[in-house]
Amino acid sequence: MTKDNYPEPSMGQPGNGDAVWRVVLLALALIGIAAVLTIFADQISQDMIVILLVVLAVVGVFSLFALAAGLFRFSAGTERRTLSRSVLDSAVRGILVTERDGAIVYANEYYAKMARQVSDGALVGVPRLFANQPEASEAIYRLGRAARDGRKAVEDLRLTRDFLGHPLEGQKPRWYRIMARDLPLTEGATKPLVVWTVEDITSDRDNQENIYLELQRAIDYLDHAPAGFFSADSRGRVQYLNSTLADWLGYDLADFEPGDLRLSQIVQGDGANLLMGGRAGGDIRTEVIDLDLVHRNGTTYPVRLLHRAARLADGELGETRTLVLDRLVGQAGEDDVRAMQMRFARFFNDTPFAIATLDGEGRIAHTNAPFNRVFGVRAETQSVENMPFADLIAEGQRAKFAEAFEAVLDRKADVEPLEADLSADAERGVRLYFTAAESVTDSDEKVIVYALDTTDHRRLQAQFAQGQKMQAVGQLAGGVAHDFNNVLTAIIGFSDLLLLKHKPSDPSFSDIMSIKQSANRAAGLVRQLLAFSRRQTLRPQVLDLTNTINELNEFLKRLIGEKITLEVAHDSELWPVRVDQTQLEQVIVNLVVNARDAIADGGSIKVKTRNVWSQEAETFDYQGMPAADYVLIEVADTGSGMPPDVVEKIFEPFFSTKELGKGTGLGLSTVYGIIKQTGGFIYVETEPGNGTSFRIFLPRHVVAPEEQKAANVEHAVKDLTGNERILLVEDEESVRAFSARALSATGYEVFEADSGEEALEVLDDIDNEIDLIISDVVMPVMDGPTLLIEVRKRLPDVKFIFVSGYAEESVRQDLADDRSVEFLAKPYTLDQINTKVKDVLSAVDEGGAG
Repeated sequence: MTKDNYPEPSMGQPGNGDAVWRVVLLALALIGIAAVLTIFADQISQDMIVILLVVLAVVGVFSLFALAAGLFRFSAGTERRTLSRSVLDSAVRGILVTERDGAIVYANEYYAKMARQVSDGALVGVPRLFANQPEASEAIYRLGRAARDGRKAVEDLRLTRDFLGHPLEGQKPRWYRIMARDLPLTEGATKPLVVWTVEDITSDRDNQENIYLELQRAIDYLDHAPAGFFSADSRGRVQYLNSTLADWLGYDLADFEPGDLRLSQIVQGDGANLLMGGRAGGDIRTEVIDLDLVHRNGTTYPVRLLHRAARLADGELGETRTLVLDRLVGQAGEDDVRAMQMRFARFFNDTPFAIATLDGEGRIAHTNAPFNRVFGVRAETQSVENMPFADLIAEGQRAKFAEAFEAVLDRKADVEPLEADLSADAERGVRLYFTAAESVTDSDEKVIVYALDTTDHRRLQAQFAQGQKMQAVGQLAGGVAHDFNNVLTAIIGFSDLLLLKHKPSDPSFSDIMSIKQSANRAAGLVRQLLAFSRRQTLRPQVLDLTNTINELNEFLKRLIGEKITLEVAHDSELWPVRVDQTQLEQVIVNLVVNARDAIADGGSIKVKTRNVWSQEAETFDYQGMPAADYVLIEVADTGSGMPPDVVEKIFEPFFSTKELGKGTGLGLSTVYGIIKQTGGFIYVETEPGNGTSFRIFLPRHVVAPEEQKAANVEHAVKDLTGNERILLVEDEESVRAFSARALSATGYEVFEADSGEEALEVLDDIDNEIDLIISDVVMPVMDGPTLLIEVRKRLPDVKFIFVSGYAEESVRQDLADDRSVEFLAKPYTLDQINTKVKDVLSAVDEGGAG
């Protein structure tokens, strides 16, 4: 084959024999017609002959036009060479066209040469061509299946034998790429065809292997270079770490995976921000940075970085390249100036505050490592270089910044620091200090700005001020509640004494009951005041939530006003829970108040309760809540809802979305703390514009037999009478008078005192012969705890009952010795004081009997 001739195909499309027979048949037909006309010329009319000639003429003319239009063509004994056939015939890979059953239709010369190696000149299919290759059998089988199914398939074969099955002695294995695919149906085709290509790719494989080996050698050189090297992506994830740097930092390369390690893990402090800088506009520059890396064991490792990073056209940071030089030991011959520069660079980048140098226009020239962190700049998406510094602070402080900047340019001394909010986050603030930069040739730096992050300081100041306000309000509320409790104790007590003298049928009985009920409601309000002042921490008790929430209904309706409707729904037969009733009431009140504030112009608040079985709890996607039986309290509103960033902070102390002065920021944090202390869980479901739902899960309390027995004993009728000697110490005359009458009425011998000093005098008068002392906690001059200390000196084992409007825990924490001290909360009723006294004295008797 010369360069001007293409190789001939080994087999063309069959079918030329059929065309010859069609021509012969047409010729015989025409000869037969001519013979008939000759023999029967006399018997056929001239008109018929004319018609026949006209028909033949029309057919002839039509054929000529069809031939010209390309509808018909002449077929030679061999197919004409076309451009597409020339490409196939001259291809440098084997091409074979077969029917799906394997019958060969066409093969080019390249394939025929391969086929002649396994046959005596006859063409064979691809399966037969590779029949002597054991390692190719599975791949050939897959290709055959794909060809029969009309699917495309490609396989790369590595052969260690020739086509006859002989080993390739002293030669490299050969690689072949075989592909089988369906051909589109052509004009006149009756069966689908499959085209096979067989290509020798040994040289390509060799090239790939050589490139791989060269790459491995390059990586090996880089890995064991006398300097460290790493590369990170735009998010600060280390993509490559050479062996030298891994050894310096204590990492095992065998365990390293790209992206597992972050710059913040290997660069000390804010140094990662420097490496995530880069110059805007795609400008690439190599920077020299002296800082400390962090060893895996937490120690620092001083290095010098030759760092290169650039930003793409859209401002996003590209991958960084960093060469690391070991500075743990100073380099030989290093001069003092160089060493001083390195020490200054490390000092500059390790300071806890931000430093920036500005040019004469106020644009940022250079920054230190903490700068991006202090100003909330995301280095991977934004470069601060050449940015106007004023853009980083709130618009309201930019005029003052401009004044300070001009003052520094004018070399004025004592420029006042500037308090500024950040433009990126108004809740964060900085204090800016200004100084003039040294005049250096070829330097645009004119002003140095030091920025101290004051965000935490501001937050602490606000919390301290808020805490002082809350403490003052709490003390006021607690003092008011204490005085009210004394008044209510007298009202409730004397009402009980009056009820003892009146029968239910007496006209005044109902009036007295109304007085007592009103006093009890007032006592409930006092409890809420004490809860607000955090001086009321009642012990958990078994509650029926249905009754507890129903008792709050009227109070909640007054809280939310008339424009908002309150809907309360309870599941039937709610399980009992063991919680602190006062704290639970505070939780519900806080949630309802928050719901009220979220509703602008009318809406509804729903409070629902129901049982939740452990099977249902297991299906909830709430983090931290194990599967168990719970009682669910849900408070839902139709308000404005909350965005995700607010939801993340709602349970944080002092966080509030309300206007300044309208919220303490303690409501939901208190709710969260109470629920957690109770052993429950609280979650929020909200969406802006679709309202908010708080869901509280309280553990189901299973009443133990001993609890039920104790409850039955409490409800049983007790004998509250006695004849012991009791000293009653109370500075509030009305409370003391009621208590003394209540105890005397049940048989006790009561001695009264209005202060601690008088109590000691009474004890002297009766020779310290007393069985029980009942004392108020808060009294002038000598309070209850001081009286307890003095009495212990005389009567170390005497029983004591403290009465107070404050929580028992807050009272006990002020006692140096609370042995044999009991507690009775104000306000108390006639039955409560008599029952408490009886229980305490009975315990004394049992102890003595034992």
